[in-house]
Amino acid sequence: MSMNTVPERLAALRAAMKANGVDVYLIPVGDPHASEYMPDHYTALTYFSGFHGENSNFVVTMTESAVWADGRYFVQAEKEIAGTEIQLMRMGEPGVPTAEQYCGKVLPEGGKLGLCGLTASCGLVRSLQKELDAKKGTIKLLNLEDELWTEGRPALPATPAWLLPKEYAGFSPAEKLGQLRAKLSELGCTAQLVGKLDNLAWLLNLRAMDIQCTPYAMAYCYVTPDKATLFINTARVSAEAAAELKENGVELAEYDDVLTVLAAQTEEQTVLADPASVNYAVYQTLQANPALTVKDEADPLLPMKGVKNEVELAHTRETHIRDGVAMVRFQIELENRLAAGEELTELTIDEILHKYRSAQDKFLTESFGTIAAYGPNAAMMHYHATEEDHAKLEKKGFLLVDSGATYMDGTTDITRTYPLGELTEDERLFYTWTLQCHIDIARAVWLDYCDGHMLDTIAREPLWRHLINYRCGTGHSVSHVGNVHEGPHALNGRNTTVFKPGMIVTDEPGVYEGGVVGIRIENELECYHKASNQYGEFLAFRPITFVPIATSPIVPGVLSRDELDWLNAYHRANHIAVDVPVAHLGAAGDLGDGFVDTGMHAEGQAVARGVNLLDQFVQLVTVIAHHVQYRAEDLFFQLVEAVELDKRRRHEGPVTPFAGVFAILAHRLVDGAAFGAHRLNMAFDILFRFRIDNRTDIGGQAPRIAHPALAHGAAQHG
Repeated sequence: MSMNTVPERLAALRAAMKANGVDVYLIPVGDPHASEYMPDHYTALTYFSGFHGENSNFVVTMTESAVWADGRYFVQAEKEIAGTEIQLMRMGEPGVPTAEQYCGKVLPEGGKLGLCGLTASCGLVRSLQKELDAKKGTIKLLNLEDELWTEGRPALPATPAWLLPKEYAGFSPAEKLGQLRAKLSELGCTAQLVGKLDNLAWLLNLRAMDIQCTPYAMAYCYVTPDKATLFINTARVSAEAAAELKENGVELAEYDDVLTVLAAQTEEQTVLADPASVNYAVYQTLQANPALTVKDEADPLLPMKGVKNEVELAHTRETHIRDGVAMVRFQIELENRLAAGEELTELTIDEILHKYRSAQDKFLTESFGTIAAYGPNAAMMHYHATEEDHAKLEKKGFLLVDSGATYMDGTTDITRTYPLGELTEDERLFYTWTLQCHIDIARAVWLDYCDGHMLDTIAREPLWRHLINYRCGTGHSVSHVGNVHEGPHALNGRNTTVFKPGMIVTDEPGVYEGGVVGIRIENELECYHKASNQYGEFLAFRPITFVPIATSPIVPGVLSRDELDWLNAYHRANHIAVDVPVAHLGAAGDLGDGFVDTGMHAEGQAVARGVNLLDQFVQLVTVIAHHVQYRAEDLFFQLVEAVELDKRRRHEGPVTPFAGVFAILAHRLVDGAAFGAHRLNMAFDILFRFRIDNRTDIGGQAPRIAHPALAHGAAQHG
């Protein structure tokens, strides 16, 4: 039988269901490790349904089929399943059943539901059984995915496994195992089968490239009071890595032997198992062993790794500085090529980003597939351009770019929405309201009992005022040198995790109008302790992502004074990791005066823009330049020489204001500070190119610079 199309695959699946005596078959988005992003080998839901999405289930009966998608994927799912029999179930919408409820409804009396025990979590199977009980239905473990999907199926990954050095991780595997055992003891347990790949990666500092854009290894780890066994394809573990694991008290066993070894355990243990993440086959094996007492508990590793240690935080901040440099260089090239009239598409965006990110120190991989969505395509939150289906960029509307990277010292996730030209009034309003949401949660202050769903409402309020909402969370946690989404905390209407200092979360509100426009602005935020007083412990956020946010689309008069102050402070990049005092030079003023009728004269506005630019430059140079020794006076003369050269090359006019600025800069830098020559060149480039606003030749406002005499040169700079 041909298996080239979705209808043909559904026909084959139904034939196999009939042969195995099941009435309903469920295929979850899942692998044996409850991964959000999975190896291609486990993308059976996409193979049988055509839908590319996360957090989904696909249910097939003998006469109908349905796929579940959350709000991020409504538009995309409609497009991908169009022309098939498959019904789209919009999760969370009124009257839409869950996959479990649907199965209970369509299963005949006394019927059987089939699924694969390795890719279904214990929690999912329990929820299903509750719905089936009313009809005396039963669950039969099968693996029709493996039986039917044989041709062209990607093999199981086996990329080289390695250990993240302690200098980046903060603790060794032995130290983290000690922390886990102490936590298990508090919970009344003596053992745990660690199956989630992000938890395992954190616990053992284990990394590989088994999943696209995610540096994890397919493995399990069984931890007891005096032993830890790593189940992995041992052929992929180098002798050096194996020796280091052994030194840290970790033995190796083959990946495929995990069920056999668990079934053969004779030492009595109380084993912690999280039903939300342990697959049903593993859970059944643990339960069937009389020596093991299974205790259902939330995985303690989630909160342990959710609060980053000081080493992880320090490296993450540095990672974002380098990633920000790549993002600025990307924007420069994008603007220049569009201004030159070159034809660019959504596919071009990923190429440019990869060029600049991969050139950064310690780069490993993109942290997820770049989302470059122009115009109406951005209304699909997780849209991905393909060779067959992509848009050409035009000098109008918005381009949304959601991207990130993983480096040896951290993982990034950032979204910017770039105006490419003329905008409609609605587009400008949507952008301004989105920016308000972004700012309001970023500047939030709260008492330390607040959880994710409480904080989420702060971000949504500006859009709610206009009866608009986004069908997704406001933000998610980000792993350290790992997957871009992790738990336990998040900003959404369901999350009840209390925020703690050291947690990192994204801030990414948006507006998504199907077929019209999509807008999102995203930074990563670090939760920190702000103050203690008689009222309690106050926490707050500070940004660790530092990349310009376009201001030209902002509608004047909408942002409050406090919101404008935050935006100006952000563009001055007063980052906690950069211990450099920021001096105000020239006339006092800021971005807000450009949008609020304060009557500030043009030259004062221009000088103020230059102050913001200089402060960003000072802090960036201080962080990233570190190889060759320079005296402050030498640095000053190099800077002035660069300005003079740029002046002669591109424009005429006095350079004294810049020279004065650099003189102050030189005195602000510590004598003998380390500066790398190649880094200085990069800093010069950022100084002259770094712009908060987009240029007029691609539809933005006029550039804001440090002195009106330099306007002509700045506008022409490439």
